[in-house]
Amino acid sequence: MSKTVWRFRPGDYWRIGEHESWFSDMAAEGLHLVKMGLTFARFNKGEPKIVRYRIDTIPDSSNNSDLKELYSESGWEFVTGYGDFKVYSSLTEANAPELHTDPAEQAYSLQELNRKLFRNVIIVTIYAVILTVILSTPVWLPNGTTTLTVIEGTSTFILLSISVAYLLYDSINGAFSIRVLRKSLTEGKPIDHSAPWKKRQKASTAVGLIYFVILSYLVVMPFLQIAFSETYDLPEDTIDLPIVRLGDVENNPNLIRQNSSDVDRRINIYTKKWSLLAPVQIRSHEYGKVPNMKWNDNSGIYSPSIHTWFYQLRVSSLGKSLVSDLIKRYGQAYNGDGYIEIEHTDFDMLIINEGYGVKEIFAAKGNKVMHIKYYGHTDMEAFIKATYNTIIDL
Repeated sequence: MSKTVWRFRPGDYWRIGEHESWFSDMAAEGLHLVKMGLTFARFNKGEPKIVRYRIDTIPDSSNNSDLKELYSESGWEFVTGYGDFKVYSSLTEANAPELHTDPAEQAYSLQELNRKLFRNVIIVTIYAVILTVILSTPVWLPNGTTTLTVIEGTSTFILLSISVAYLLYDSINGAFSIRVLRKSLTEGKPIDHSAPWKKRQKASTAVGLIYFVILSYLVVMPFLQIAFSETYDLPEDTIDLPIVRLGDVENNPNLIRQNSSDVDRRINIYTKKWSLLAPVQIRSHEYGKVPNMKWNDNSGIYSPSIHTWFYQLRVSSLGKSLVSDLIKRYGQAYNGDGYIEIEHTDFDMLIINEGYGVKEIFAAKGNKVMHIKYYGHTDMEAFIKATYNTIIDL
């Protein structure tokens, strides 16, 4: 049984001369073409032979059995096809006549392929526009929070965007390349059947590997996030986590924890998450109450709570953009009103918001970003100090 060998194709499929030259060089090394794919070509390993290859363009819808027979009688055997391209081979010693002796006639044979490729450009462009509209909706990027979406590792829209962008580039490049080839043939310039291909194959291999790695990462990422994500009960005592605790803000000896049984659900919890751009992500929720004390409006027992979002970034320059996105996604005043940026020597960026019954802090220092939302009586200055004491210790 012959050994099967796979190789990256040397560039795009419409580079006819380079593919013909490549097939011949492979045959001289004992690798004989069997099948062409979108990215790879499959060869069977055998004895080295001096073989000529020629590529003809015939639409898949055409009945080309008669043409195959005609070519066979001329010494050209059909090898494989990929799309509208059909590959034929002939031993050099057979001295078979060329499939096309008139470049202008060969240009005419590319006419239908030219129309097909430009139709593909229109279709892919329409698809790209539709996808752009869909991805701009809040379902995919709530409030336009691109940085936050990427950092949290939501890869679906990235995967779709990369795929469509690549398809659009590939279809446009193919359509214009075929048009250039047809013009050259019409001017009487034949295809160079010995065109150099090695440099282009190296570039094609590098691009193919990068594209494969990116798509593999985007496909695998959601599963990695699920594997690294876990929710725990938040203990009452001190715990080594980058979060602001309710006791750090509430300076009240009578403060006690609310229990899950009070509301019939888990309330004092923290969740650990992971992504490539933010390997440490913590979200915590903590609820308390002070018996015999009421809210200022006498609406009920005083029951403060605090909620922390923490991100440790691999790239600190993303910090300010992340803060902006956190305000859009999780901020209390969704229209952006009421947020004040404060010049503070202890933070690279500090934005606060104080509304009815809630105080918010958005802070960045180095590669660490925090968003803390606090419902309670403690003033903003003490709240900022508690935040600083937490982020400085990290």
